[in-house]
Amino acid sequence: MADCIKLLPEIVANQIKAGEVVESPSSVVKEMMENAIDAGATEVTVNYVNGGRDLVQIIDNGRGMSPMDARMAFECHATSKITSLDDIYALHTFGFRGEALSSISAVSQVELITRQADCEVGTQTIINGGEFVSQTPTAAPVGSQFLVRNLFYNTPARRKFINSKESSLSSDIKREFRRVALCHPEVACTLLNNSAPIYSLPESSLVERIVGIMGNATRRNLLEVDVETSIAKVKGYVGRPETARNNSSEQYMFVNGRFFRSPYLNKAVTKAYEKLIPEKGYPSFFLYIEVDAERVDVNVHAQKTEVKFADNEALWQILNAAVRETLAKNGAMPLIDFETDEAIDIPVATRGVRYDEPPATNCAHYNPFAEGFETDSVESRGSGGWTTLPRVSSEFDMAASMDFGVNTTNVADLEFDYLESGDNEEQQLLELDTNDGVSPLSISVCGGRYAVATFTSKVLMIDLVRAKERLLYNNYLLSLQSGVAVSQQLLFPELLTLTEEEYDLVEEYAVDFASLGFDIKAKEGLSIEVFGIPADISTEQLDRTIYDILQSLKLPQSVVEARREALAQTLAHSATTGQSSFTQEEAEYLVSQIVVLGESYTPAGKRIASAWSLSDVKKLFE
Repeated sequence: MADCIKLLPEIVANQIKAGEVVESPSSVVKEMMENAIDAGATEVTVNYVNGGRDLVQIIDNGRGMSPMDARMAFECHATSKITSLDDIYALHTFGFRGEALSSISAVSQVELITRQADCEVGTQTIINGGEFVSQTPTAAPVGSQFLVRNLFYNTPARRKFINSKESSLSSDIKREFRRVALCHPEVACTLLNNSAPIYSLPESSLVERIVGIMGNATRRNLLEVDVETSIAKVKGYVGRPETARNNSSEQYMFVNGRFFRSPYLNKAVTKAYEKLIPEKGYPSFFLYIEVDAERVDVNVHAQKTEVKFADNEALWQILNAAVRETLAKNGAMPLIDFETDEAIDIPVATRGVRYDEPPATNCAHYNPFAEGFETDSVESRGSGGWTTLPRVSSEFDMAASMDFGVNTTNVADLEFDYLESGDNEEQQLLELDTNDGVSPLSISVCGGRYAVATFTSKVLMIDLVRAKERLLYNNYLLSLQSGVAVSQQLLFPELLTLTEEEYDLVEEYAVDFASLGFDIKAKEGLSIEVFGIPADISTEQLDRTIYDILQSLKLPQSVVEARREALAQTLAHSATTGQSSFTQEEAEYLVSQIVVLGESYTPAGKRIASAWSLSDVKKLFE
């Protein structure tokens, strides 16, 4: 029998291997941007045509290449970074296996124009389908320019499997661009689609780079993370719990300057938000991990997005603790004490290692009622003699703390768990007796946020913030239905940068934005210019308000009316966020409107008012 096993020709082998490194045009963008940064570039420009199938162009101002390097760079396993196997485990740069250029050139037509600073003339090198075509001197700036044309032109079976939808290919390119740009704010990065600007990111700080990519609304939602342990350093930013999204599009994790994916470590971050976000919510995070290069293997996959850590479990605990500490320091969860001057060094838990718990102790002589226990107090005669009790600041607080289940002495801080008269949970609290009349006898502002309205036989306690939110919701809903709204023009237009998804939503729902009172003009580069805003919104709330509206528009709404209700609810809530006090005139207007309309709940179903009858009031003094 004749021998049937043969070695593949080198070109065919490279074309097959290219599938591991180059899955789509976005893979070319990733590899070439990383090569540019490895070459010391401070400016990188990416341009693509037809989703990258026809052209991917990468221009950098790095060190450039000599004519020999420009030729050798396309050979398989040609690299400047390793000479032995041990070098792989001590690398701090991106590409090192010499596969990227070889694989890309095997399935495309590549032109490289490059020049080094100490050379007067540059070099043009052309490789088609893995075969060397020519190399000639040419005029060129310092750095390198790669033009990758007709990807997979010589492997038609592979080319037809590239997603035929241009918008999908563009989204993939933007995703890879963002990942590289987020990791290197010190490098100016520009992305063009058929020479039209999409991103133009100058050299900046990390937070400015995040805002430049994710939009201005992200700025106020970022909480800084900065933790250093003997195992790893963790820096970056996480989002506030209230800004959790319904997808993972704002979750980025990097190790030693490289983006990677790890559901296991992502869970460490999400776990820190437990009970702070909805069960299916995704918190935003931009976390940068630094570990010893010998403790992480980035050579797991050809695209280097999967890595292995030697201290995987310890790193999980470090990430979780770091995010929890950040959330606690910023008021998102209870904070006990994060002073580190006298902190105890707690070892990281490791499987198979036993830690002895310290013995429990108690103080047999502790007596909180002993003499010397100081408090602002009043004296009350008890069965066993005189007893010291905490002083309550007012009769209203006394009633609240005794009968309403509220343990507080500050009325302004109260968040009432409202009681209602009678046993009927569906009772309309604003229905008054016929002899009460519609207008209250008196209205008093309590704690800045609450109002007490008295009638002949009832007392109403009203949350003025929620009352205003309800009235604004009614008005916004009417504006959306009629297409008529009150708008205030800005003296100076506001320029906001959005993500691609958000930019598309503004264009798609331009009519709804106009109906709410927004005067918006779309600009190039994923930016919008705002000339007018709803009368109830301040310029300080603008970016946050638009961000909230866009988040509500991302939720699928099959019915137009449901979308309008969601928009009205979002805008009404945003307009009242941050307001904590009302004047007497504002309180009187809100109370009178709520009473006339008989509104008892906000659009989100939160109680606006609670009523007490005379009999209820009498019970407070029994």
